[in-house]
Amino acid sequence: MRKRMMLTVAYDGTNYHGWQIQPNGITIESELNGALSTLFGEPIKVSGASRTDTGVHSLGNLAVFDVDTRMPAEKISYALNQRLPADIRIQASREVPLDFHPRHCNSRKTYRYQILNSEFPLPTLRLYSYFVYTPLNIVHMQCAAAYLIGEHDFQSFCSADSTAETTVRTIYHICVEQKENVISIVVTGSGFLYNMVRIIAGTLIEIGKGRREPDEMTTILEACSRKAAGPTAPACGLTLLGIYLEPEPAALV
Repeated sequence: MRKRMMLTVAYDGTNYHGWQIQPNGITIESELNGALSTLFGEPIKVSGASRTDTGVHSLGNLAVFDVDTRMPAEKISYALNQRLPADIRIQASREVPLDFHPRHCNSRKTYRYQILNSEFPLPTLRLYSYFVYTPLNIVHMQCAAAYLIGEHDFQSFCSADSTAETTVRTIYHICVEQKENVISIVVTGSGFLYNMVRIIAGTLIEIGKGRREPDEMTTILEACSRKAAGPTAPACGLTLLGIYLEPEPAALV
């Protein structure tokens, strides 16, 4: 009998051309498809909840696939991890209703953008943070970030390559925190436009450097123009922390 399984997927995106299958390199999706097809002896294609870009990391992306198997759903994660490269690991596997897809239900996504703000780079953080040697004013960054909370047209924070039908999104929570020389921007929203979090990070960095005032965030939002916001921060600093479904799919046993 055909079943639908959902995976929670963590990965280091450094060596991948993003989530979605690309003709020019390996991707998270292609690695999952290959491992699943080998495991079950039939062609399998996953469908992800969030198509992260080249170099972006994840602690909890979601993906579903259909398969005819007697293997218990919770055992799939163990079997799959034995067939995946070390920089991709399944954190959980479960059966969900056949008509369920995480992209077709209400959800909240949380991203973290990490900045190493110090005089010199740290080799151990080079793949997971953006190095900025100019001292950043975290108070100004916090004040600026507060303007983004709520429902807004985020066209100014959207890449020109986006094909989104609407650029209106809701940010439920955003915080800018500093621990020693690492600054973290953590944002939770109903969904995000192409490069949205990285453009927010790039704009907050400019404000932290004193190149813009915190209250300019209002002007940037109202402009509805990509040219009004700051640069797109590098992908290496971005991690998808998790996707929270509302409501969770019914448990199947």
